[in-house]
Amino acid sequence: MTSVTLPEILTDLAGTRPSPDSTAALRAALHARRLLMLKALLLRYERQRGELRPAARRSFERDWALLEEAERTDAEAVREVIDYPMTGTWLSEALSALPGPRFEQHLGHLGGLAVAAAVRARCTFEVTRVEPSGALHLPGLGTLRCPSGQVRLTGRAGTVRVTDGPDGDEPLALTATPRHPEPADPASAWAPLVALSGGAVLDDLDPYRVPPGGIGPGALRAAERSGVGHRHWSRLWREAHLLIAAAHPERAAETRWTVRAVVPLEHPDHPDPPISATLRAAPGAVLAEPPGDAGVLADLLVHETHHTKLAALGEAVPLFRPGGDTLHRVGWRPDPRPVSGVLQGAYAHLALLDLWWRARAGPTVPAPWRRHAQSRFEAHRDEVAEALSILRESSELTLAGREFVRGMDRHLARLGALTRHPA
Repeated sequence: MTSVTLPEILTDLAGTRPSPDSTAALRAALHARRLLMLKALLLRYERQRGELRPAARRSFERDWALLEEAERTDAEAVREVIDYPMTGTWLSEALSALPGPRFEQHLGHLGGLAVAAAVRARCTFEVTRVEPSGALHLPGLGTLRCPSGQVRLTGRAGTVRVTDGPDGDEPLALTATPRHPEPADPASAWAPLVALSGGAVLDDLDPYRVPPGGIGPGALRAAERSGVGHRHWSRLWREAHLLIAAAHPERAAETRWTVRAVVPLEHPDHPDPPISATLRAAPGAVLAEPPGDAGVLADLLVHETHHTKLAALGEAVPLFRPGGDTLHRVGWRPDPRPVSGVLQGAYAHLALLDLWWRARAGPTVPAPWRRHAQSRFEAHRDEVAEALSILRESSELTLAGREFVRGMDRHLARLGALTRHPA
């Protein structure tokens, strides 16, 4: 755990500056929040245990025991699973589900999470699971298809032997390593996630990756695996990070550290820039339509990285008071936004202004992206200033929120001064 103080975190983050200490502090706050949510789920289970079917009780208690065993074996490996973005979405939905079949269905997801934790921790274990859906989802790793609805898993040293069906079909060996973008065998029972450079994954399998109502005004759904261009995404991911690194190496490192998963959305039917989002319950996952080129993806990654940072900061210290219903117009959205939305958008665009200011003069930045950065900087600088003016005048910010906005103001002023008097 880093010794950085809260005022230092607010100062670093308000200026959008990459800071390993502040990033580590935010990840610690996120992990603490996940542990509280897991404890809340266990408490709810204990309160409603008598209302659940016996099979659901046996399954949950066995899965919880396996998760505890994995944690005793390798706590850091288990933390990777608990902190995986879609684990947050699952916990949020499970805790808000009505009692009955829907709650039991969410409880069943613990089985895949426990197996993923045990695989990462290299535990020795053997479990037999009944999966009526025919699939066992291992967060951050992939999906195991079990058409018979019953599967036996035997784990040892990070490798799992899987036998589908009570009669014991040909066993399959799987590991905790996501695959690189290559054609997948659609007949294989094990569908691993695709690895992106830097430790992230392209997640087109997790059942909690996109809300049931979709994303954005068009209610975009998650792209199905058969429609995801894995090689295309992998190439753009590498090229986008090269562009960010050419402008600001520390920001490229921060983006790699922050983004754990990219969730492809279905292909758009419109010519507009791609829609992207970060779910408050799943910071670290970037949900996005397919970008047209690496420059678009570079902007998108920096934008969503700062949504993740703000979401994690909000778990540690509230920046605005809930319940405010005043709506405001901002330059980058056609619809009026609440103060929370104004703050999120202004913060993400301030980070982009910083990136574009550096990119337009970077000696190793490709000329087309330098021109793009110059154009975007000029187009959005006044919009961010107007949004910060709205925030300064708002009565909905907390003391920490007002200090945070003052820090954003100071950074925008520095960018303005640097624009007039380049170093």
